[in-house]
Amino acid sequence: MKAEIRKIVTFVEETHREMEKGINPPTRRAAAVAIIANPFAGKYVEDLTPLMDIGEELGALLAEKAVAALGIDGAKAESYGKAAAVGENGELEHAAAILHPKLGTPVRKVLGKGAALIPSSKKRGGLGVVLDIPLGHKDAAFVRSHFDGMEVRVNDAPRANEIMVAVAVTDSGRPLPRVGGLTKDQIKGEDGLR
Repeated sequence: MKAEIRKIVTFVEETHREMEKGINPPTRRAAAVAIIANPFAGKYVEDLTPLMDIGEELGALLAEKAVAALGIDGAKAESYGKAAAVGENGELEHAAAILHPKLGTPVRKVLGKGAALIPSSKKRGGLGVVLDIPLGHKDAAFVRSHFDGMEVRVNDAPRANEIMVAVAVTDSGRPLPRVGGLTKDQIKGEDGLR
């Protein structure tokens, strides 16, 4: 089963100043969001494999769009995250089926690596619900400067029988990070943690 996409929306956020301090170069993050039909809306289905396959399809598509929006090579991305929101006729397990079993591998392929787990969130909501996309360093989960998140919303989604699916990437960590911990130049990238 292929995703029945109603629309794709891409967001780019650049931070140039924080607390009256200039950020040079600006921190940048992008999210690509697909609004798709939920083939299982309104009914219980035991086998969610078709949604898992849709997750795999969307992982590559959305990662490519987010990286393109930043205008960088995928290998230059530093953080990533994923999220989904089902409309009122969906269930959280529909979001989980899209996000977890298969979406990550194509995202990592677009980014050239990704040893760390991809942070994720899922929720149910109506039109205009805020989608919270958690972010973490793609190769080392303990890089505190990259613990972050991005909020996005699409005013007409998700409809009752739809799912919003998002992939976000960054070219940096938070603006002006200073809470210590592992720094990105100390990453070993072997176990996804450090």
